[in-house]
Formats: sequence, structure tokens, C-alpha cells
Amino acid sequence: MLNTSQSSNTTTAAGPVMPVSVNQNGHAKSAHAAGKEATDVKGTGKSDAAKNGVADSQDRFLKLLVTQMKNQDPLNPMDNAQVTSQMAQLSTVSGIDKLNATLNALSGSMISSQSMQSASMIGRVVVVPGNKIELKGGTGAAALDMKQPADKVTVQIKDAAGNVIRNMDLGSQPSGIVPIQWDGKNSEDTKMGEGHYQFSASAQLGSEKSSITTLSYGLVSGVNKKAEGASLNVDQIGETSMDSVKQIL
Repeated sequence: MLNTSQSSNTTTAAGPVMPVSVNQNGHAKSAHAAGKEATDVKGTGKSDAAKNGVADSQDRFLKLLVTQMKNQDPLNPMDNAQVTSQMAQLSTVSGIDKLNATLNALSGSMISSQSMQSASMIGRVVVVPGNKIELKGGTGAAALDMKQPADKVTVQIKDAAGNVIRNMDLGSQPSGIVPIQWDGKNSEDTKMGEGHYQFSASAQLGSEKSSITTLSYGLVSGVNKKAEGASLNVDQIGETSMDSVKQIL
């Protein structure tokens, strides 16, 4: 049996006893470890508020992973393959988000550059899809976009009400852009007044109809900067995308 002095000596020899706490799984933790965890939780509060998007997702994932590893059953530890797979997935998502941000920045730069280049087209005449033909100075000009050759091409000139006032037989035509010149006369050989008219066209190859698109001439009066790219304001035709411009005169 130990006396009082012996008990005191024993305590002094072993050093001071560190207080312990018990976590939710019943495992003992030292006060130093418990204090460090409390500090970590308190310290991450401000960083969580400052993070967003992918950075916030990474932070939450790592916290959950560390907590899971701390509280894992020693007899049934986590599968390393699962941890590696989760980390790879997180890295992939982060990489995709960074790539999207880079592509968005490049897209914005290209749109701005395209708008600046398109500004040089103001005052130029362009050939774009349309059915308008202007009679000015006694003549009118338009064009056709022939997807394939045709044995017979016919153009119908129409007034503002859509009534056909002249049929023009252009004969056989090759594929590509085919210009049209109208002398301003109707079917009775009467000179029509200057202004804006409409036209349509048909083409036939053998016994079948050939694909054809009517084109109009227009003066570029302005440029619009849009999310999908720059577009042009063309007099008498309206807003037209850069991709639809067939020729610049």
C-alpha cells in the first residue's frame, strides 16, 4: 500500500497528465488536438465566406474527406481507390471550369475584334440574302446564289404589292453567284418609276427544280455588337449577320 509521499512522487515522475476529450465515435482526443480542431473550424469560417464556385466546392470536399479519414474505423479503413477517384473527379471539374472561363474570355476578345473589323465595312455595299431590288438611275441590280447549275433560270420582278410586272429569262446558268441587271421596264416595255421593288427566281435542271437563293445589294450603315458576334445594319434589308455576306463591293 502506497503512502501519501509515494503517490506524490509517482505523479511527479510521470509528468503532468494532459486532459482528454472524447469525440463522437468514442475515441479519446487530447486537449491540444481538440483545441487545434476548434481553431481550424473557427479559422475556416472567414475563408468559406470569401470562396465561391469551384474553390468553395474544393474546400467543402477536402473538409469532408479529412473528417471522414479522422473518424474512419481502423478495422475497416477507407478504400484508397475511392479517395483517388473522388480527387480526380474534383480536379476534372475544376479544370473544366477554368477552361470555360478561358474560352469565355477568348470569345469576348474575338467578338470585340470582329466588331472593330466590321466597322470598316460601314459605307460599303454588300451582297446578302434578300428579295429587294432598287431601281435607281434607270437600272436595278441584284444577284442569285446558284447551288448547282441550271438549264433555265427565270426572274420575276414585282411591285410593292407583290404583283409580277416583268419576267426575265436568264437561260442556262452555272453554279455560284449570278448577277442580275434590270433595265427598269415592265412587260409592256414601259419605264417604271425609281424606287424599291421585289423579285423572286426559279431554276430548273432537267426535269427537276434547282436550288437557288435570291441576293440583294445593300449599303452598310452600322454595326451591332452582340453575344453571338457582330452583325450589320444594311439599308432596305435590315440586320444581317456577318456570315450571310456573300460579297463586299
